[in-house]
Amino acid sequence: MFTDKIEARDFSKMPKEYQDLLVRVLTIQADCEIGGPHIYLDRWVLTAPTIDDQLVMAKTASEEVDHCRKMLVLLREVGVDGSHVLWRTKAERAVDAFRMEMPTWADVAVFGFLIDRVGRYQLEEFTDCSYLPLQKVLPQILHEERGHISYGTTKLRELLRAPEGRAQAQAAVNRWYPRALDMFGLSESRRSERYVEWGIKRRGNTQARQEYMDEVTPLLTELGLQIPDPLEDRKYL
Repeated sequence: MFTDKIEARDFSKMPKEYQDLLVRVLTIQADCEIGGPHIYLDRWVLTAPTIDDQLVMAKTASEEVDHCRKMLVLLREVGVDGSHVLWRTKAERAVDAFRMEMPTWADVAVFGFLIDRVGRYQLEEFTDCSYLPLQKVLPQILHEERGHISYGTTKLRELLRAPEGRAQAQAAVNRWYPRALDMFGLSESRRSERYVEWGIKRRGNTQARQEYMDEVTPLLTELGLQIPDPLEDRKYL
């Protein structure tokens, strides 16, 4: 495994494979960070149940936009303009989760609980990675992502206490759980192995997805929610 630490000034000296992998992962990360606000900003910032919820939704969108900005800055530092991700339609997003709609408040809660948790996993891949500028921006982004997960968990617990909340929550889990698993990428991925070999990521897709499932399963069970069949959406196999 590659163990050197690379600065932006070293990027052009690296093999093309390393350059291509880093640009690809930064572009996908930027696309995912801006993809979230595109599916909830218009619908929920000014229609969330309480003024406190509206404030949190606005703050969350602001943080996600800033996460995207940080990734675009990293790309610019190596001579790549990734700003095209800002203007993509939902259908053009890199992963299926950000092509979805968010029609109910239960979707907002479950998105925070499940999808933002995947975001945490994806970002944790870069912990102590070989590209130092990426490693340096991680602490604040991860701190904010954990806040998004915590908020989603709180809203999901509140929803489960409401008269129709449990059915709404289960329906949202059924919609988002397969998308969450799909976000980890194909199990048999040669590119995934190369990310690990170059020290850009620390886990392969299969391992990261399994660890996510191992974390989420007891959390959903504790909430009294059913876990959808992980084989129902087989795109990642």
